[in-house]
Amino acid sequence: MTVLRLARSELKRMTGGLLPKLTILALTMVPLLYGAVYLYANWDPYGKLNQIDAALVVEDTGATSADGTRLEAGQKVAESLTDGHVFNWQTVSGTEEADQGVSTGKYAFALKIPKDFSANLVSPGSFDAANQAMLNVTTNDANNYLLSTIVDKLTTAVHTTVATEVGEETANQLLTGFGTIHSQMLKASDGAGKLADGVASLHDGTVTLHQGTSDLKNGAAELYSGQLKLRDGANSLSTGAAQLSGGLTQLKDKTATLPADTRALADGAAQVAAGNAALNSKVQGLAGQLAGSEQAAAQAQRSRVVAANSRLVAAGTLTPAQADAILADFDAHPAAPASTGAAASLTTAAAQIQQLADGSAGVSSGAARLAGATPALAGAISQASTGADQLAGGAATLAAGQQGALDGAAKLSEGAQKLDDGAAQLESGAATASDGAGTLAAELAKGAGQVPNPDDTQKNSLAKVMADPVAVSNISQAKAGSYGAGLAPFFLTLALWIGVFMLIQAMRPITQRALASNAPAWKIAVGGWLPFLAVSAVQASLLTLVVDVGLGLNPAHPWLMWFLMLAAAMAFSAIIQGVVALLGSPGKLVVLILLVLQLVSSGGTFPWQTTPQPLHVVHQLLPMGYVVNGMRHLIYGADLAVILPTMLGLLGYTVLGTAMSTLAVRKHKYWTLKTLKPEITV
Repeated sequence: MTVLRLARSELKRMTGGLLPKLTILALTMVPLLYGAVYLYANWDPYGKLNQIDAALVVEDTGATSADGTRLEAGQKVAESLTDGHVFNWQTVSGTEEADQGVSTGKYAFALKIPKDFSANLVSPGSFDAANQAMLNVTTNDANNYLLSTIVDKLTTAVHTTVATEVGEETANQLLTGFGTIHSQMLKASDGAGKLADGVASLHDGTVTLHQGTSDLKNGAAELYSGQLKLRDGANSLSTGAAQLSGGLTQLKDKTATLPADTRALADGAAQVAAGNAALNSKVQGLAGQLAGSEQAAAQAQRSRVVAANSRLVAAGTLTPAQADAILADFDAHPAAPASTGAAASLTTAAAQIQQLADGSAGVSSGAARLAGATPALAGAISQASTGADQLAGGAATLAAGQQGALDGAAKLSEGAQKLDDGAAQLESGAATASDGAGTLAAELAKGAGQVPNPDDTQKNSLAKVMADPVAVSNISQAKAGSYGAGLAPFFLTLALWIGVFMLIQAMRPITQRALASNAPAWKIAVGGWLPFLAVSAVQASLLTLVVDVGLGLNPAHPWLMWFLMLAAAMAFSAIIQGVVALLGSPGKLVVLILLVLQLVSSGGTFPWQTTPQPLHVVHQLLPMGYVVNGMRHLIYGADLAVILPTMLGLLGYTVLGTAMSTLAVRKHKYWTLKTLKPEITV
């Protein structure tokens, strides 16, 4: 008995009537019902989200940005959502209506844009207290759990778009501010240069000021010294003025009768002058008379000398010359008569009396003038006394004031010293300020060159980068065309397993007739497996054809995908046939358990690495995970290096299933009571 005869015999048995034929046809269609129909229902759910009603509430009142631009962000977002037709947006009037609609299931969810949405968007531009702009979303998992995830992605996209747009505007304003800062820093640099020049001039002025304050300090010291002497002089003046005032007061008192006395003196002097004049007149007359008599006597005596000389010359006693000499001697020394002394005394007295008369007349005239001037003198003395009193008072006041001036001069000297010290510090500070101003000008100029000054093109480019600094460049080495295409590897593989699992419900893993023969165990095992392989190959081919052509999967490697589907059908049928052949009816439960384990460990939906650690071992041991991975590479066009190891692995699973079937044949060669009457039949 050959393997093919055993397989053909089992197939004839299964197709011997109409009902068996319909059963095989139904079993062949099982993978289509599970795999193709499920993929058809979920082929592109994201493309039909516009059939889902969603409430949209726009309460935003708009806002004005710092540069005066009017922003209606809420309305703009609403228009963008409506125009995008991602959902069937229904605009409602208020929050309560939207929440009520979500609660009753009228709306799948609600998106609410609050009234301060625009105001919060522009708040960072004013550097005031910035607030985040909120988009309020109301969902209800009772409507659909996955819808919340979809809505989260939508709102994230809206958030990103709005944040990028507003951030670009804010960044543009910021960059404009940098340009303003750049120009202002240049102006500041120019101003700092002028400031440096001014501070240098200030330093020169402080040097002059310091010299002036030094001179002022020295002058204040000299002023203090002079004020000290002036104070001493004022004190002496006050003392002398007081003494002068006292003396003038006494003088005024002593000269109080001076006008009357001088008047009396003038009168007496006038009388004396008159008496002296009368006396002088009388003495002058008497002297004249006496002089006339003496002249006559002298003339008579000369005549006698001449006569005597003549007689002596005549007598010859004298010569004429001698006679002339005697006469000349006589003339020179005339003999004084007895009255000559009296006359001379009288003449002298007359001259003196004349002088006395002249003097007494002068005295009288002076006394008269003195008498006339004495009242003015008395008045002047009185005024001098009064002035001396005032002088004494003023001198005392001056002395007291001079003490204050001295104190002021002392303070002035002290202040001049402090001023000089301050001027020295100012000079030093001005020198430092001059250096600092120069450094400031240089650094401002340097800093202005470091502050960016972008033009409009640069600002627009930089604003886009600043608003959205991280861009994701998706380079997809292999990409699923749709949601259904993403699930296809998992559900195609799962459908193949379920299809073979359904075959075991109607087909016998090992025929009793074959067991009763003398054929080798491996031939019986392979002959029992080949019908499963044939039907599962038809299942795989039909499923591949419907998914590729009917649903439009369009795999990158359609022929390799078909070969992998056949290899998977081969491995799955061998394992399922071998397990059920070895274990009997309980083996069907084992196959179901293996199905469940592979559902959660194959990584058909979430990556298998996210499952608990024990399931990682299951993933490594069971075949479905490898088939899912290989199908992805063939459908999406990824690296084909994993296909050969996957094929070899499936071949190994086929050998393992055949070995279990061979072991089952050997086991069931010997009949027992359990064989004739099993404990349980499924």
